Amino acid sequence: MFKISILLATYNWPSALKFCLESLQTQTDKNFEVIIADDGSGPETKGVINAFSPQANFPIMHLWQDDLGFRKTLILNQAISKAQGEYLIFLDGDCLVQPDFVKRHRQLAQDGFLVTGSRVLLNQTLTQKILSWPHWSFSAFQRNLITYRLNGGINKIWPILIKLGNGSWRIYKQFVWRRIKGCNMACWQKDAIAIRGFDETMTGWGHEDADFVFRLQQSGIKRKSGSWSTEVFHLFHRISDQSKAAENAKRVREKILAKGIHS
Repeated sequence: MFKISILLATYNWPSALKFCLESLQTQTDKNFEVIIADDGSGPETKGVINAFSPQANFPIMHLWQDDLGFRKTLILNQAISKAQGEYLIFLDGDCLVQPDFVKRHRQLAQDGFLVTGSRVLLNQTLTQKILSWPHWSFSAFQRNLITYRLNGGINKIWPILIKLGNGSWRIYKQFVWRRIKGCNMACWQKDAIAIRGFDETMTGWGHEDADFVFRLQQSGIKRKSGSWSTEVFHLFHRISDQSKAAENAKRVREKILAKGIHS
């Protein structure tokens, strides 16, 4: 059975990171490691990691770089190079996972493919409520799914309740920009290394994930949807600086157009 490395990107939200790590602790598939790709967080984040590590049922490595602005691409490339697993799952520290998250990703893993998962969005009220809990509890969350959906706490419910297996219907026929979420995607380490990982010239928030997926597909890797299988719970937060988003999107779009592809 191949080993999985979860590359967990984080920046200055220690309370969310704590819950994310606790959700990973509940995995039914335990053959994985976690590499925390820290884009310059303060000492509170290191405190959370140090407090959690002794009780963790998976290996944890903490990679940190100076806070010189949004440089997620650089720290993720370090994590890719340090990973001991053959298969990489990219996750963000503001996302909580279901107990079968790793299991489902393993089931979808296939040579020559990458997987782009999806997410369930939590609103601000529900996010604050959950982070007030002493610990993450999927069972407690699951008991109130209908209520959360009816009052707008979550934006969808059926993909949490219904899990679909593998199949050709998951395969994208061509590059499609939509539904690429860097907080939930996966690929083989060898494929990520072959394209030299993320484009480190893309700094600032936005679209580094689309660029990564586009270049993987251009290298011959096919894309598979992880929807209705690998959903993560994305905690609400505001993006503080989107000043580079338009420029990054323009750069990705130029690469796409240069290949004669309409996304």
